[in-house]
Amino acid sequence: MTAKTDKVKLPNQATFLNQNADDEAVATGKIRNKPERLEAFRDQALGMFIHWSLDSQLGSVISHSLVGADDDYARRFFEELPRSFYPSKYDPVEWAALAKLCGFKYAVFTNKHHSGFCMFHTRTTDFSIAHTPYRKDITKMYADAFRGVDLGVGFYFSPDDFWILHRQGKSIARNVPEVMPLNNPELMQHNLAQIEELYANYGAVDYLFIDGQPDGIRDLAWKLQPDTLVTRGGMETPEQRLPDQAPREPWEACFTLGTQWQFKPTNETYKSGTTLIEMLIETRAKGGNLLLNVGPEPSGVIPFEQERIIRELGLWLFINGEAIYKVRPWHVTREGDVWFTRNADDPGTVYAFLTKLPDWQRGQRKDFVLQSMKATASTRISVLGHDGKVLEYAPNVDPVPRFEQKDDGLHLDIMRAQRIYNNSRWPNPIIVKLTAVEPVIL
Repeated sequence: MTAKTDKVKLPNQATFLNQNADDEAVATGKIRNKPERLEAFRDQALGMFIHWSLDSQLGSVISHSLVGADDDYARRFFEELPRSFYPSKYDPVEWAALAKLCGFKYAVFTNKHHSGFCMFHTRTTDFSIAHTPYRKDITKMYADAFRGVDLGVGFYFSPDDFWILHRQGKSIARNVPEVMPLNNPELMQHNLAQIEELYANYGAVDYLFIDGQPDGIRDLAWKLQPDTLVTRGGMETPEQRLPDQAPREPWEACFTLGTQWQFKPTNETYKSGTTLIEMLIETRAKGGNLLLNVGPEPSGVIPFEQERIIRELGLWLFINGEAIYKVRPWHVTREGDVWFTRNADDPGTVYAFLTKLPDWQRGQRKDFVLQSMKATASTRISVLGHDGKVLEYAPNVDPVPRFEQKDDGLHLDIMRAQRIYNNSRWPNPIIVKLTAVEPVIL
């Protein structure tokens, strides 16, 4: 099948890491993420976002219900909710094990969301996990668990602290000049003190996601730990959308599994595993990382509905991870429903993601024509996860993948041969690996 081609507007690696541009950015204070940390970040592909706070008990939107709330609601939120927050089933070792198994390379945890409630021990406020019946330091437990399985540890931090605004007698709001940290010295000092605590007490902070005005906060973070990579506040982090064109620099998209970041017990709909897989493919084809959110229940358990979708993604990555990690964009993002990445260390190794084929029967062959590349005398082809030699229960069938270079493009002849589910129906994309191919400029 031949289809429309979308070109990537992305420079090559050497152009991207233009040292003069980086030096100028550092000198002017516009960005301080180290180039080598940015490049390593591009290899990670998939992070787990974790939105969790004391208002998960209500199943409400995290923090934002305080904006415009009346005095009684705010008072009960700040005074009563901490008294009943007791996540008796919180086990970050289980979270980390799930993340590791399912292909996540790092996590970002909500240490403090906009409400101001701290999921860590702090001297700056009584509005924290230390002043609940649970008492234990949730952030330390999280960091230890994820670091223990060699996953990157990230912190989410909101500079917009509603507890401070409430105490000051100000209207609770976001993105309003008079309540932003740069215009509120007490709030700024409060935030900086908390960043100092987080960076002094919890080991290496691999990633920092600043959900609000980053000035001052990111500078202190870089000063305390120069290897910290600031994502939001230091790069493009589109939320609930993917860019039409590939950004020129490293970027990270963040998405919910359903419609809400925090746990939503009712009135929720979730994305399918196939949708998540296709989102990840598009993200990687455009050179970005995907930060995929889970919202634990107030007990600390990741909801079963969320876990099972993540496990479907994990199964697909177990088969196809080679095409997702340590890859860069090909010179085109896709040809119709066939998307591409290339090996970061070997530009001649290209992965073609065959998507939108949910009814492809096991043992059935399909033909594809690619026009963005051409084969050489050294080209080899394979289907990730399968040896191309055996079709189960069909010893006389030859499942070997084939290619042929013709005037109109590179022709692929592919059989779906591996049995992933018991009923042999696998609705998710298949990846073809092609080595020693050359780009064709369209």
